[in-house]
Amino acid sequence: MSTQSTLIAEPEVAASPNPFISQGTVQDALQELQALRMDPDWRISDIVDDAGNQYVDFVLEGGGMLGIALAGYVYGLETAGIRFLRLGGTSAGAIVTMLLAGLKPRHEAAGQQLLDILAHQDFYEFVDGDEDAKDFTKTLLNRAETHKGLGAWLRNKLDIAAVINDGLQVIDNFRDRQGLHPGLEFQQWLHNLLVKAETHTIETLIQRRREVPAGGLKRRIQQPNGSVATEPYAPDDLCRLAIVAADITTQTKAIFPEMAPLYWADWKQVSPSELVRASMSVPFFFEPYRIHNLPGSEPGASDKYLATWHGFGYVGAKVPETAVFMDGGIMSNFPIDLFHNSERVPEAPTFGVKLGIDRNKPQDTDTFLQTLGAMFDATRTQYDFDFIQRNPDYSHLVHCLDVEKYNWLDFSMPEAKKQELFAIGIRGSVNFLRKFKWEPYKQLRSAKAELIKQSQQLNEMELQASPQKRTALTKKAIGVELDWPCGRPKYLHDSPAT
Repeated sequence: MSTQSTLIAEPEVAASPNPFISQGTVQDALQELQALRMDPDWRISDIVDDAGNQYVDFVLEGGGMLGIALAGYVYGLETAGIRFLRLGGTSAGAIVTMLLAGLKPRHEAAGQQLLDILAHQDFYEFVDGDEDAKDFTKTLLNRAETHKGLGAWLRNKLDIAAVINDGLQVIDNFRDRQGLHPGLEFQQWLHNLLVKAETHTIETLIQRRREVPAGGLKRRIQQPNGSVATEPYAPDDLCRLAIVAADITTQTKAIFPEMAPLYWADWKQVSPSELVRASMSVPFFFEPYRIHNLPGSEPGASDKYLATWHGFGYVGAKVPETAVFMDGGIMSNFPIDLFHNSERVPEAPTFGVKLGIDRNKPQDTDTFLQTLGAMFDATRTQYDFDFIQRNPDYSHLVHCLDVEKYNWLDFSMPEAKKQELFAIGIRGSVNFLRKFKWEPYKQLRSAKAELIKQSQQLNEMELQASPQKRTALTKKAIGVELDWPCGRPKYLHDSPAT
């Protein structure tokens, strides 16, 4: 009797539930977000696609490890059927911005992939300095007690003796390289992710940002009879992406990739990971990021580069050969003004998410370190705070996540705390979407645009009465000879015609 071997299939093992998603508070929030998406009367934008997604511009604040809360906020918005037109961010916000822009086309949800990447990454791998730098970092992180900001890191040292002792071992790091860690591990990590997504150059990234869903994007238009019509929506700057970095050489708020032609001759082949590396150069923690051989710095170079630099506010006599970058947060940690236009009612709102509440309590200034920290925090927050004060309509677009008890530089953060941050982000998206009302917001912006229109009409009347003044205000466009990634930046100031 012959025997026949039998292959016994192993029983299928059920996939383990994602501990980030399976949290009870997260599940409750997701159900509420899904209910919003299914509500046919729920509107947060006039830009839609055939799948029912609604589109907004989106800006994210910087905050180190607290970026996991940003991932939760994104996951929540996408669950509610929200997708993103233009994206912008600084530091940790720049990391999330780049992943959202580069991983998938705009109409596809990227939140789950973003969560998988951030949840499984050992962020301590990014602490890539020499052994002395790593020892010094451990001392700092073990004593750090506050949630975010270089100022907060400095301000809350309870015992600086250990810091000074280890600090003596890293004097050469600060003297020779102005930072503890090169940041190369982070840059390579991000570059590898973008290679897999086939967006590993600025050129391919811009191409990805130009993609739209089948059927295109549509703008909803309310008709006089109450019905809603649609028309194609394809603005020239749909590909726009804004990564904010601080060019301390020219004291310029650098916005990438749109300002890339000023820093690289062959900008199309530059890895977008370099843009983010420049944005997240936390002062003294990471080495400043440097770009050498700037276009126009070579002898006999065309004046077009210098003239364009002047249009961005740098009025030096020559283009510097090297530009040095530190964390974009020292100039604008929450660049909510990136997509602002007061002169019209937007087709889509600009949502913003902040990590914590600035200026919510007096700062301690009893010691040198506390004073230094308070000074840094004042510069970090003031520009963006002033913008919202001058444009109070934006307060309706911004949500602050309560991350007070978490340390922004905790690269060894336990999984449980990561899950808590993610849940804070998810719940924050629910709280924000509950209260945001699109139609009343448009009415607010309409009234504001009308005031600006009236002011412009008065200006025009003054110019008609004074031809000399009109001549003096005539401008000559600059930067038109350069090949810009997504069109000539609108904030580039033209020069006088004469």
